[in-house]
Amino acid sequence: MPPPRTRGTALRQRLADLRGPEVPAKALDARALAALAANPGCDRRALLDGAGVDKTALASALGSPSAFGQSQFALTRGNAFEAKVKADGGAELLRLVREKLDPRAEPPTAAHVPDLAAYGPEGRTARTALALREATEAAKTDGTWTLLDHPMLALDVAGSPAFLEPDAVVVHPAGGWTVVEIKSFPMLDGSADPAKVGAAARQAAVYVLALEAVAARLDPAPPVHHRVLLVCPKDFSNQPTASAVDVRKQRAVTRRQLDRLTRIEDIADTLPEGTCFSPELSADRLTEAVEAVPATYAPECLAACELAFHCRARSRAAGAVTTLGRPARAELGGLATVEDVLAAARGEAGDPDDPAVAALRRAARLRSEALTGADALGAPCP
Repeated sequence: MPPPRTRGTALRQRLADLRGPEVPAKALDARALAALAANPGCDRRALLDGAGVDKTALASALGSPSAFGQSQFALTRGNAFEAKVKADGGAELLRLVREKLDPRAEPPTAAHVPDLAAYGPEGRTARTALALREATEAAKTDGTWTLLDHPMLALDVAGSPAFLEPDAVVVHPAGGWTVVEIKSFPMLDGSADPAKVGAAARQAAVYVLALEAVAARLDPAPPVHHRVLLVCPKDFSNQPTASAVDVRKQRAVTRRQLDRLTRIEDIADTLPEGTCFSPELSADRLTEAVEAVPATYAPECLAACELAFHCRARSRAAGAVTTLGRPARAELGGLATVEDVLAAARGEAGDPDDPAVAALRRAARLRSEALTGADALGAPCP
């Protein structure tokens, strides 16, 4: 077996070959990682994300462009609000952290904001780890608050490192670490849209996992708080307000799903020689390459993956029941296509002792009786 360094070099070269000559890798962010963990059975997304393939460009080259992503207006509004929250050395942000998460700590009079600049994601990751260690030591020595603005964290995903950039990480005077998520959707009367809060919690849980990996390398390991701070505009103003969100459940689910992901090199080893996902290739060659990697499509992919329109079209063409949604797929057991479902309902196929088959035949019988009764009611009187 080759040494780890050799294996790592070979894997990086293989992933570069999959992207195409001189095609830069697209960074895997926490939003994509949370979506990947929500669909761990999709080898296609795992491989493309792990290889750093630009799925937006790939979808356009396949002829199925996606409108997935934030609008430019939303990005601009979010950046402006984040700058307001972090103004004056993060004084308002630290006030909210103390108020919501650490009220017994001394009020932050002046926070330390270290410079995290370095060359490349690996350099920034190392600089962030050093800053976290120094901030933890300073907190224990003189109770200093530290604000890390856009630190860089690394998390192993299916054998490949994903570099993540949370909005902020705060080191408390007692030495604990807290993730801060800054969003531009409003909190109305102290509460926000549950769906948006849930998405933010799943994203923050990814950052918590990455922070735990950094903390594990320190002795003693500082506590990584599972209550993160969600900062949003208050009501219809641009004034920041915050809420503490417990992400222990999301963290456990994400950790379990990431552990189930097939390792990227195992997926890559199953591909034909010369497989490449460069958007410069013809649509036919790209389609052949994409179809060589198994996908697990579900309607939820439309809100989370740039290739969703392509995968939906192929799923519909194959008559896959996953097009109907995961709950329907789970209820149908071993019946994988709509044709199989209809044949089982008509009594032409399937094991009668299979609960799914028995339920389909009963449903078909009830439907036939209902239609027969409707026809009789509509018949003219003799």
